[in-house]
Order: sequence, then structure tokens, then C-alpha cells
Amino acid sequence: MPSTPIAFAGIGKIAKDEHIPALEASKDWHLAATISRNDGIDGVPGFHDMDAFLRDPGDIRTVSLALPPGPRFDYAIKAMRAGMNVMLEKPPSVTLGAARHLCMEAEANDVSLYFTWHSRMGDACDAARDRLKGKTLKKLKITWCEDVRQTHPDQDWLWEPGNLGVYDPGINAFSILAKILDRPASVSEVTMELPDGRQTPICSDIVFAHPDEPDMTAHLNWRHEGDPVWDMEIETKGDAFSLTGSGSRLIEPDGAKTHEAGSNEYPLLYARMAELVKAGDSDTDLRPMEMVADAFLIGRRTIGDPFDW
Repeated sequence: MPSTPIAFAGIGKIAKDEHIPALEASKDWHLAATISRNDGIDGVPGFHDMDAFLRDPGDIRTVSLALPPGPRFDYAIKAMRAGMNVMLEKPPSVTLGAARHLCMEAEANDVSLYFTWHSRMGDACDAARDRLKGKTLKKLKITWCEDVRQTHPDQDWLWEPGNLGVYDPGINAFSILAKILDRPASVSEVTMELPDGRQTPICSDIVFAHPDEPDMTAHLNWRHEGDPVWDMEIETKGDAFSLTGSGSRLIEPDGAKTHEAGSNEYPLLYARMAELVKAGDSDTDLRPMEMVADAFLIGRRTIGDPFDW
């Protein structure tokens, strides 16, 4: 069966590192157009913006959007109103209200909409979910630390209002949390540090509430030096394990790896998008974004040292 054409908007680091390789390897899709003001892909027709693309989309009926959340909203609305299925890099929008607007537009225009959460794809997260089902949670500790200079070099937009700061990686942890727990957790206490002169946090500590009343916390840090740490330590009555590598590995207390997903998150996202389009369905889980919004609502803010690249 021939693959389906897809357009891709936002040719930045995440596109070159993850999206484009996933599309090149996909049996469901082939990259038929790019939309970017600054860059393109050799051999693929390029358009300056969404308006230019929609004037001549050919047989393309699906677009994947990986530009920053602010301009992404307008692109998504225009695409859906033109009858396009839309796939969105996380976070799906700047605000919860805007995300719900996108959901209404998808329904009104009878198109598929996919809010992607790449970190919770794959066997390790599925295994963790199955292992926690019906269990009493005693402890869950999230440690999500990385060097922003390494993972998002020179991306000043991350510090502007409407963006997430350290919750940009932190929302990956929240997406895993929303998937693996059979009863929801909610944010109950938050502290956050904003660099002097910046508008979004660089560090945050969070306490969660959960029906089992476990010791449940998260430490997020963008000033981390060294390799990234994206780990969860989980303990239930009679069981314990760790979910490490941003949801890619499940590790027993003795160090044995029982599940390891490898680097297949983005291929799985595009396979899921193919399923949604074929079925005429949408997948728009907002729980990770709700946790971030709640953190901003109740967080105690302190001003820390200035940050520069």
C-alpha cells in the first residue's frame, strides 16, 4: 500500500533530530512538503508559510506542526479550516483555552487532531502502566534535569511569556504520569525559580496529591551539568521499579532492565497519526498541560541568578 503524503512545518532542531528521520523511515507517510521561513529539506518542495502552502497543497491532507506554540496555533486553525488533519508537537498550544479551541475546530471541520506526547510512547511506559494497575502507590519521585544550553541552544523564545521554561521538558514527565497512573495525580505545592530578567522558570520543585496519599514529588532543573537525567522512582505495596531515560527503560531494583524501548518514540507517534486519520478520530489528551497550568497558578516564585547562553 502506498504511503500518504504529509507536510511538515517548523524546520528546527527537533525536526532535524526526530521528526524528519521518523518520516523518512515511515511506511505510512512520505514527506511531501515543508513549511518554514528559514530552512528546508533537500529534494522536498518548500513553502514560506501556511498561507502559501494552502494555496497549492496538491494531494496533501495532513500536516505536522513543530514550530513554537504561539505561531503553531494560527497554523493549526488555518490547516483544519482547509480540511487538513493536524499533528502537533508538544505542548499543543500556549493556553488550555487555545487547546480546547483547537479541539472544537477539529470537530467542526471533521478532521483528525493529534496532541502528541512523545515520551510516553513505547513498551516501557505500557509495562509501567500495567504494573501499577490496581496497586497502592507509596512513593513516586520524578527527577527531570538537563542542561538547557545542550538541549535547546540559543532558543530565547523559551524564556518568553506563553512558553514553559523548565516545564518544557517537565511536561514530558507529566505526560508519562498521566499515562501510567490508573487514578490521577494533581499538583498541590510548587516552588519555581526564574532567572533574573527572564519570564519563565529554570528550576521547579513540585508536590503532588493522589488518592493513595503517597510521597509524590518532582524536581525539575534546567541548570543541570552533564548528561540529562529523566527518571522516575516508583514504589507500591510489595513492588518497586524505576522508569528511566524519559520513559524508555523499566529497571528493577537489582538493576535488571525488563523493558527498553530504544529511540522509537517519534516513529510510534507517526504510526499513531496514521491510525487516527484512517479511523477519522482524534487524540487530544490535555492532562499534562493541565498540570503545568496548575503549577503556574499556585507556584511560589523566586528570582535567581541571570541566565545567558
